[in-house]
Amino acid sequence: MSVLKEDFFQKDVLEVAPSLIGKILCRKLDDGKIAKYIITETEAYRGEEDLACHASKGRTKRTEVMYQNGGKIYVYLIYGMYWLLNIVTGIENQPQAVLIRGIENYNGPGKLTKALNIKGEFYGKCLIKNNGLWIEDNSVVPEIVTSVRIGIDYAGEEWKMKPWRFILKS
Repeated sequence: MSVLKEDFFQKDVLEVAPSLIGKILCRKLDDGKIAKYIITETEAYRGEEDLACHASKGRTKRTEVMYQNGGKIYVYLIYGMYWLLNIVTGIENQPQAVLIRGIENYNGPGKLTKALNIKGEFYGKCLIKNNGLWIEDNSVVPEIVTSVRIGIDYAGEEWKMKPWRFILKS
């Protein structure tokens, strides 16, 4: 299996998010072991105009990484207890990111980061082996189901109803 390079992520989020389904999320754990899980669910967040995207509030300390070239890690804490893993996509100054919502055996973005011990220290790092978190291509072309994003009622009906959630068909 080959490690996905930065250029894979330097495309529009609506191309990258479904393309990540079926790929392998890899994490080098503190004990040196490598955990590998199939990505089963993603959501796309696209630009300042997307009211569900953190970038809709503009460029801030929190969103700064979203304004960089794709291939960087964007993690943030919600409810004071769950880190959420996002992968920045696109090109510089066009903020986009893919939320990794699920991996095999872990449904839910907070559950997967807890299982893989992914926390704030990953913010802004490149998605590469040397940083302990990367994605591999297993050359599988999975069947994908699309749905609306969840947990974003605050964004309004237009943005809530975008079919930007991608799920591995079971």
